[in-house]
Amino acid sequence: MSVWKKLVTAVKGGATEAAQSVVDSQAIRILEQEIREAKDELRKSDHARTQILAKCKLAQQKVDALNSSIQQYEEHARKAADTDKQLALDCAQKVVDQRGELEAEQTYLNQFRQSEKQLAANIGQAKANLRRLEQQVDMVKATESVQKAQVSVSSSHMGANSKMKTATESLQRIMDKQNMRSAELQAAEELAADESSDDLEKRLAEAGIKGGQSSADDELSRILGK
Repeated sequence: MSVWKKLVTAVKGGATEAAQSVVDSQAIRILEQEIREAKDELRKSDHARTQILAKCKLAQQKVDALNSSIQQYEEHARKAADTDKQLALDCAQKVVDQRGELEAEQTYLNQFRQSEKQLAANIGQAKANLRRLEQQVDMVKATESVQKAQVSVSSSHMGANSKMKTATESLQRIMDKQNMRSAELQAAEELAADESSDDLEKRLAEAGIKGGQSSADDELSRILGK
């Protein structure tokens, strides 16, 4: 594969990954929109089924009316057979005509019923699928919320640990500085005390109250006097 083709392939792959990333980030929103659209389609399907049921009802009423009319004309034909044969034949022809209408209307009714039955099954299956999809979306949303909370808690914990460590280190530095300052102050006090003591001894010696080193004569007199 040439360098150009490799570059094109890489660009296509990057574009695909970017597109998938956008889709994934909007997955829940897309699913919710698809669910809303599916519900709209189901409402249309329910309306279409209602129309078919209405046509079934009208066709059934027409079938019932034709059956009733056929029975009446059959009764008329029987009654007219003894007194008026032509009338009886006319009634019989009416029965023939209505039986043709009845057969056609019954065919329409059967077709409407079959269509309604199939549509009802499809709608029921679609609603079941939609309920499962809604449950899955709810689970995904709940899981996403839990995971976000877990990430937030984890991040907060890590941040708290980091802040705690930083604060502890800062506190230790402050304590070290304070200890150093205390040591410096103590050393300064000790130096000041030593200087004060030396000055006092010097002043006592100058006043003759407290001598310095004893002379040899004084020491010899002390020894001989014992």
